[in-house]
Amino acid sequence: MASVLIPVLYVFIVFGSLLVFSYFYRRRNARKVFEPYFPPHHERDVYFSLMQMTDPPAPESLLKAALVRRAMTDVTRIIRLREDKPALQNLLQKGSIGDDLWNSLLAAEKEMEAEILEVAAEANAYVEGWGTVIFQTATEMMHNEKMRALVEQIPSIRAEAERKYGKTALPKVNVEPALPAASTPQPAASVPSTPSSPAPPKTPSSAKSSNGLAPPSAGADSGTVSDSDRSVSSPTSPRSPSKSVSYFLMTRFPA
Repeated sequence: MASVLIPVLYVFIVFGSLLVFSYFYRRRNARKVFEPYFPPHHERDVYFSLMQMTDPPAPESLLKAALVRRAMTDVTRIIRLREDKPALQNLLQKGSIGDDLWNSLLAAEKEMEAEILEVAAEANAYVEGWGTVIFQTATEMMHNEKMRALVEQIPSIRAEAERKYGKTALPKVNVEPALPAASTPQPAASVPSTPSSPAPPKTPSSAKSSNGLAPPSAGADSGTVSDSDRSVSSPTSPRSPSKSVSYFLMTRFPA
């Protein structure tokens, strides 16, 4: 029996001490004031000051402008929270930073959530549905101010570059205006027409002379035929015997 009670009593003492320690630790952190993550919200204070003006009261256009300026500051802080939170979480896991900075970030995140709801409610009080687009307008105005600040810094950046690297003249590009096209069309050059040579008359291959021989034009048409083919294909007349017949008569009947 005693062997069973000792482990149970040990587990009860360990868990009880952990609960007591966590209770006092949370109570201490709740009463502890963390350093704010962001500086004081100056634009919000200006808006509240304008709202409290009674003699004379602030015009509505001025209140709307102050509210938009307040929303611009909120957008800037939201972007910074989104960029800093993953990095701080990794550093907290590695033990590079303490819990105070992380708790300050969480407190600033909760404060910004309440601030966004309050700004949207104030915008809807002026114009119905303005609370859904006021932060989009504030984002566009913030980017516009960044671009304007960059453009205004160009002369100083150029002067610094000239002081450091020396003044260099920019190349000049001369653009000549294009000449207008001639309104009168140029006459086309006359090309003399060469008369085509008349085609030779075709002699039908079936035409034959009265003595049964081919006409003279047949030999002219077949100009590509060789002499040997012509001697074989052309018939021999009885008046001009071929060389083979003459040689045969001379050998058979010598003179």
